[in-house]
Amino acid sequence: MSNIQTDSSFSEMNEEQMPVAKNKLHGRKHFAGLYAGEHVAATEFVIGATFVALGASTIDILLGLMIGNLLAMCSWWLLTAPIAVETRLSLYNYLNKIAGNSMTKLYNWANVVIFSVISAAMITVSATAVRFAFDIPASIGIGSFWFVAIVLAVGSIVVFVAMYGFSTVADFSKICAPWLFVIFIAGSFTLFPALSNHVLGSTTLTGWNDFMMIGDSSIWTGFTSDGEKGIGLFEVIGFAWAANSITHFGLIDMAIFRFAKRKSYGLISGVGMFFGHYIAWISAGIMGAGAAILLKTTISHLDPGDVAYHALGLTGFVIIIIAGWTTANANLYRAGLAAQAIFVNHSREKTTAIVGAITVIIACFPFVFSQMLPLLTYAGLLVVPVGGIVFAEHVLFPKIGLTRYWARYQNISRSIPAIATWALALIFGFGLNIVGIMSFYYLFIPTWIFSIVVYTFLAKKYGADKDYSEEVAAEVLEQKQMVVYQTEQAINDKPFIHDTSRISKLLNAVSVISLMIISAFACQVMFFSETMAIYNTNKAEFEFYCFIFTITYFASAYMSLKRQKALNIH
Repeated sequence: MSNIQTDSSFSEMNEEQMPVAKNKLHGRKHFAGLYAGEHVAATEFVIGATFVALGASTIDILLGLMIGNLLAMCSWWLLTAPIAVETRLSLYNYLNKIAGNSMTKLYNWANVVIFSVISAAMITVSATAVRFAFDIPASIGIGSFWFVAIVLAVGSIVVFVAMYGFSTVADFSKICAPWLFVIFIAGSFTLFPALSNHVLGSTTLTGWNDFMMIGDSSIWTGFTSDGEKGIGLFEVIGFAWAANSITHFGLIDMAIFRFAKRKSYGLISGVGMFFGHYIAWISAGIMGAGAAILLKTTISHLDPGDVAYHALGLTGFVIIIIAGWTTANANLYRAGLAAQAIFVNHSREKTTAIVGAITVIIACFPFVFSQMLPLLTYAGLLVVPVGGIVFAEHVLFPKIGLTRYWARYQNISRSIPAIATWALALIFGFGLNIVGIMSFYYLFIPTWIFSIVVYTFLAKKYGADKDYSEEVAAEVLEQKQMVVYQTEQAINDKPFIHDTSRISKLLNAVSVISLMIISAFACQVMFFSETMAIYNTNKAEFEFYCFIFTITYFASAYMSLKRQKALNIH
């Protein structure tokens, strides 16, 4: 093949179909921002409160979340990042390469379902803040007419933005992470003195033992609201590990790590795990328990709007709407892309609109967001077998004498081994759940192992052990030619220009100082409220300034972002 023919064939390919070019790779800060932004979100309000409702104990939460999130971080590091960096492909394109179009379409259907349900839950979460602002009663079932009307209104905006304005939301989401992290901690600080007064009769703590006593007595008591013994350490570890099994064991985050310079960047997922799934879940639990005490009810009867408002005042509306909105938009965008890959003759906008309409209908049922723990776990169980298939093909096959991409070399468009493995793994995994042999939080592990064993056996039976020397040589040559083509294309790329102007430096300083001021007022409530009278004064002061400096933060951070983007556009 001549260079001219190579250039021509590659230029006709969609960039997504090719491995990521070397000049497109990102450094550590990029991934730290991505994981902080995605994993400090509206779901943390729901999940943090759910641990309280499920009756976990304080020591189980502190230790279990530490171990579980460490296991999740290692899963990205040892499973997802290595395959992504070695192939530079998204899971979708790798799957298409090893299993054909039929398997890829089935997988996309699974993604449509998963991301639509997650989007629906986040739309409902955002709606709880709006309904609180209009004094509409909380709804656990289908809800009142007005609650449904709010869901339809909020959902319509989400769908419209996912269709036409997602890039703007994606940019805006990047600046939300530092604020969200500060606000989660601040919210727990503002309600902890009330919890302390309820348990100890004093608004101030004298040491670690006081914290543990408050936790055991009024937050993570070890019992559900019905008085039954709650989940234990084993379950807490399992959920923290399984919560993102879709993205690490299921390998969906290959789409992110294919841009990583090194495999070790998988460890950077810990930024999201420990800031989001550790500190934010604990903070959300404290806020939920504090709000329940103030309202003289149980946490199971509160929705995120109640919790956020009583912890943060007007800023509570902001955090619920923004965090829910940005999370819903990202997942609905993914669902629309998956649907467009199935219905290739329709535009992404049209498929997103149709999927979005169904998503909004689902969002009218508030029980969806209240079941986030099992939903995320079962979603992981649905796609983890696909991760097992890819792991077997990429990691295991070369070690046992089988050939990667054998189905492609045979020009197979419908991989029987891949489809059969997925079907059998789902029967196996959900069968284990029905039998009740083990906690459903851990079902993804034996299901993943099962899929590896079955796929390896079936692939060998269907020809993965044959000699493909010529095809492998052609594959290696094509990859080399692709690198040459991408290198030539990169010559015209302009380097990224960092905005070092005084105005942008001032805007960045204002945004940082705004977060520091919010933190200072939260600390005042937590550590300098000697009596309930002083506490109420400090909390009112915090709510006022928190709202003011939240506006200041977003205004300055967004203007700085726009200036940076404008500089590189021009």
